[in-house]
Amino acid sequence: MAAEKEQAPARCRCTAQDGTIQVVVGGDWRLGGPVPDVQKITSELRSRPGASLVLQADGLGSWDTSLIGFLAKCIATGESGEREFDASAMPEGVQGLLRLAFAVEERSGARRTTTRKGLLVRLGEASLDAVDRMREGLAFLGSATLALGRFLVGRARYQGSELFLLIQDTGANAFAIVSLISFLVGMILAFVGAVQLSQFGAGIYVANLVGLAMAREMGAMMTAIIMAGRTGASFAAQLGTMRVNEEIDALSSMGIDPMEFLVVPRMIALMVMMPLLALYANFMGILGGMVVGVGMLDLGAFEYVEQTRRSVSLTQINIGIIKAVVFGVLVAVAGCLRGMQCGNSSQAVGMAATSAVVTSIVLIIVTDGLFAVVLNVLGL
Repeated sequence: MAAEKEQAPARCRCTAQDGTIQVVVGGDWRLGGPVPDVQKITSELRSRPGASLVLQADGLGSWDTSLIGFLAKCIATGESGEREFDASAMPEGVQGLLRLAFAVEERSGARRTTTRKGLLVRLGEASLDAVDRMREGLAFLGSATLALGRFLVGRARYQGSELFLLIQDTGANAFAIVSLISFLVGMILAFVGAVQLSQFGAGIYVANLVGLAMAREMGAMMTAIIMAGRTGASFAAQLGTMRVNEEIDALSSMGIDPMEFLVVPRMIALMVMMPLLALYANFMGILGGMVVGVGMLDLGAFEYVEQTRRSVSLTQINIGIIKAVVFGVLVAVAGCLRGMQCGNSSQAVGMAATSAVVTSIVLIIVTDGLFAVVLNVLGL
């Protein structure tokens, strides 16, 4: 058997003459085999940005795409991404593949970049994005406030029938879920209090704990969180779908302010129904606490109700009602804002609904914390 021909190592040299750069290649070019350092050649080519490139072969043996990739990198060192080149002295196959490689301009962004932005850059971009979103949210809140003012003086354009449907949807249709959650929350509060207070023979004060917690905090907050997941997401999905179908643009083109026609009725519906739902949640929570108190602590039902009446003052109930009104506005504004910001796809509608729920809950918790600080300063 004849001995296989010994493979010659791939080689390349670069010379400059009369405004041109000659790249001469030779040897055998194989994938996985040793090839010249392309970084050294391209660095030398970049030092002469205006020179044209002449490709030549000197003792070129067998070759594959490793040679084409090497030459393509050399050609791509021009100022505009591609240097003028002359490959007429190269084999026909090399010429054809090079023409094919540069026949279509590379699409912008096609190459994957592995450069990772620095921490300060990412922190700055996130801060600027947060400022932009805050500015947009404040602008929306201002527009909604002006539209609400026009509603109060009777100058807003909206559909009265839609307002009553929204009141029904945010009120009567939410009784079932509010009843269940509030009743269970009252039972949980009573159970936790009973376990601790019964150790000191003070089980009767479970009524104080449940009554104050529901009237002052949990009634309004739990109702608001329920409405954020139920109604806030619904508002975002409704307005997002209208944005996708260009119905909001149609209203604007007809001279109808979308804030008056779409946002204000939803704000009014929640502002009216949230206090009523919060009062109802207070009742259901106290009822749940009474079930635990009567069943676990052997308290009398009349005794439990009387202790609750003495501990819960009208001031505590009013605080819960004021919180409920504010929370209702937050849920309506967050839901409508995310719906108005929705993109033009079905996926964007789902993202808007999710964002509305998250935004509403965050605003509710933060606002409740501010209420706690202010009321503590006022001594209430």
